[in-house]
Amino acid sequence: MIGENILKAGRISFSSKSFWIFDLDGTLTVPIHDFDFICRELDIPRVADILSYLDKLPEAEASIRRARLHEIEMDLARKALPSAGAVETLRQLHESGAQLGILTRNERDIALLTLDTIEAGLYFASENILGRSEVSPKPDPAGIHHLLSVWGADPAEAVMVGDYLFDLQAGRAAGTTTVHVGRPDGKSWPAFTDLAVATLHDLAPYFQQ
Repeated sequence: MIGENILKAGRISFSSKSFWIFDLDGTLTVPIHDFDFICRELDIPRVADILSYLDKLPEAEASIRRARLHEIEMDLARKALPSAGAVETLRQLHESGAQLGILTRNERDIALLTLDTIEAGLYFASENILGRSEVSPKPDPAGIHHLLSVWGADPAEAVMVGDYLFDLQAGRAAGTTTVHVGRPDGKSWPAFTDLAVATLHDLAPYFQQ
C-alpha cells in the first residue's frame, strides 16, 4: 500500500507546498503512549477516542479524569524523543521559508513542552501550535481551517502530516494533501492518504519535485 500511495504522490508537486501542519505524538516523536495503561489510569473502558468518551461523562467525573490525563501526558512530554528525520525535516522546511504548524489532540502546554524536549520548538511560532482547548480535536478539520486562515493560505498549498487516521481525515476534510507516517503497528488508511512514508526521512526527495 505504501508503494501505491507513493505513485499517487508522484503527481503532487511538494515543492509548491508552503504550509505544513504536523501532528505531534507518533509523528514528530517516537510513539510511547500506552493507551491500555492510560485507560486503566482513567478508569474507563479501552476506547479508540478517549477525549470523546470523557466528553460524554458527567462533568464532575470528566474533570477528575481529564486532570489525571493531563498528568500522564505531561510525564510523557518530558520523556519525548524525536522520531527519525523529524528535526531534519522541520529544519529543511523552515529554511525553505515554509510556514509550520502543530495540530495535536494534546493540550497546548503539553505540546510546547514536547517540542522543547525534542529541541524542535524554534521551528514553530507559538500562535501556530494548536491543542484540544484551542480548537475542536481532530478528525474535526477546524484546526487546519484556522491555521490556513491565519496564514492566508489555500488548502491546495498545504500538507497535513500525521501517523493516525484522525490526522488524515482532518487533512482530507480540509482539502489539504495528506502524508501518513508509518506506525509500529503497521496500520494504514490508503483511502485518506496521498503519500505514505516509513519515516520523515523519506519526505526529503519530494521537496525537490
